[in-house]
Amino acid sequence: MSNLTPPHKFTLQDLRAARSAGHKVAMLTCYDYSTACIMEQAHVPMLLVGDSAANVILGYPTTLPIRLSFLIELTAAVRRGAPSAFLLADMPFGSYHASLASGIRNVCRMVQLTGCDCVKLEVADTHTKLVRRLTDAGVAVMAHLGLRPQSVAVLGGYKAQGRTWHDAQTIIDQARRFQDAGAVSILLEAVPPQVSEKLVASVSVPVIGCGAGPACHGHVFVTHDALKLTPHAPRFVPQLADVGGIMRDAFAKYVQQVESGAYPAPEHTYAMSSETPAK
Repeated sequence: MSNLTPPHKFTLQDLRAARSAGHKVAMLTCYDYSTACIMEQAHVPMLLVGDSAANVILGYPTTLPIRLSFLIELTAAVRRGAPSAFLLADMPFGSYHASLASGIRNVCRMVQLTGCDCVKLEVADTHTKLVRRLTDAGVAVMAHLGLRPQSVAVLGGYKAQGRTWHDAQTIIDQARRFQDAGAVSILLEAVPPQVSEKLVASVSVPVIGCGAGPACHGHVFVTHDALKLTPHAPRFVPQLADVGGIMRDAFAKYVQQVESGAYPAPEHTYAMSSETPAK
């Protein structure tokens, strides 16, 4: 298929159909309009505007400082660049924790201002009521389980989860509860493949893996990690290209051209009009 062919709008129904048919679905993180346009041309079916923007866009060591208003701006930009993708918006730390009412209000604000198709919540057991209320309001919710970066202080660092069968069963039980509360999908991060195999068999909704093994119905990771735009990448991220190296070489070439006087050349300048100069 030509990249110039307008892509089919990928919907939740398509994700469910892919699960039923055994087809795997690709998802990537995206944080800006220009990259979204390229991903649209590449027919990436699902995009996540993650709170990982705090790390790769803003340079924070954790995802905690990023604000809802900033993620709304990024998500709206990605929507404009990739209208055909199934767009998933991350709800940042603190935006749905204060109360049920404020959580509903902030999620609805995200949906109204961005046109996203689904919101992702890093959930704990206390969030089942929020998911149920959002579902009743018509909001599609993806429940994020396993490693939850917004809970890094409680988890004791960025560590794989579910590595004992007791912990694995806890995650599986949570997945069932959030499915029952109305979650349309589960995002499962950094767990052994045995956990995802059992979880996939235990729920009827699509499961998206982020370092969770091949049993998941789809897979996602931080795009910057796969393009070598970050200094270190988790072990589950494939190296798709050395875009960081290409950019570094290009910037160094520009510096050399300016310092040598090769830039700007005549083709980079504008010509005067042919009229006689004023005396």
